[in-house]
Parts: sequence; structure tokens; C-alpha cells
Amino acid sequence: MEAIRPVPRTLLRDRAYEAIRDAIVAGEIEPGAVVRDAELAERLGLSRAPVRDAFSRLVDEGLLESKPQSHTRVTPLVASDVRAAAAVVGAMHELVTRVAVPRLGAADIEGMRAANERFAAAVSAGDVDAALRADDELHDVLVRVSGNRAAAATVARYTPLIRRLERQRFGEGGSCRSTGLHERLIEACAAGDVDGAVLVTAEIWRGLEELAD
Repeated sequence: MEAIRPVPRTLLRDRAYEAIRDAIVAGEIEPGAVVRDAELAERLGLSRAPVRDAFSRLVDEGLLESKPQSHTRVTPLVASDVRAAAAVVGAMHELVTRVAVPRLGAADIEGMRAANERFAAAVSAGDVDAALRADDELHDVLVRVSGNRAAAATVARYTPLIRRLERQRFGEGGSCRSTGLHERLIEACAAGDVDGAVLVTAEIWRGLEELAD
């Protein structure tokens, strides 16, 4: 489990959460696997307290499920859960896109283009980790420029549920979204076409809802 490694003793709860979340999303801790706070605390070089805090947060976000006095385990991939998460995250992206497009500067557009180039190269190379990072970087430009912290928090909370399925499909020979859709989004943003950008954003996230089927 490469994502599970000792972390610096700063922001321990957040670091524990991120390490365990990333291992779950990457499939290094598989669906259905039982997780134990003592074992993961040792692997992370932490006390059990921040790991327990991370477990609580991951239960709340749907990546872990806990049965009191019994076990905590990674949730299975459930299509209805992924569809629901994709619908919510997609709605947030449509919202931030509508707000952000009139505010975008040349540097923002260039950042989106560079992220899409990295995305295309990663998909071509079969590097799912790099592809998903680049995808996040592209869409995060719009989230950041919108300034909507509530939308950003919602996206951060529910995107990992979707990423688990994207990684699995990619590993089965599928693809990570579409470079062409990204290009259409970027061109709409560059032209200041709010409605066009929102329509492409909706198409991107509708595809992820359909992926769950």
C-alpha cells in the first residue's frame, strides 16, 4: 500500500485522512476490506487518535462503513451511490462554471489548457493517477475562480466516490473522460460563453453518471 506511509506530525488528522482516502480511492485498500485503527496508525507513524478521526470522516463521506463493536470496512462500489455523488458534484461544477467564466483571466485559461495537455498525455500513457490529477487541476481553476467555498467543499467531499469507479473502469480498459470535451469547455470559457461552458460541464458530469451504469 504505497499511499500508506509515515506522515509529518503537522495537521495529523488531515494527513491521516488524506493518506487513507487516497489508498481507498487507488484500490490499495480494496472494497470490503476491514481496516483497523491500530494497524494503520502504525503504518502512518501516528497515534490512533488522528486515525480514528479520519475513520469518522471517511464514514461520513461514504468510503468506510462502521458496525459498532464489530468492524470498520471499506464500502463496496455501489452504482446508485456513484450516480448520486456524480449528480451532486456535477451540479456544483455547473454552479461554479456559471460564476467563474466571466471572471476568468488569460492565465486561468492557459492553466486549463496546460492541465488538459497533461490529461491527454496521461490518458495516452495509461497513467490513471496523472490523468485524474490533471482532470482535477483543470476543473479546480473554475472552482477557485468562482470563490464559492461551499461548492468547493461539496466537490471535495463527494469526488472520491466517483474517482473509485473511474479508476476501476480505466483499469478495465476504459477511458478517463474526454480530452475533446475539455477542449470544448476551455474554448467556451475563453470566449466568455457562460451558457456554452455550463452545457459542456453538464455533459461531462452526465457521462460520469452514466459510467455508473
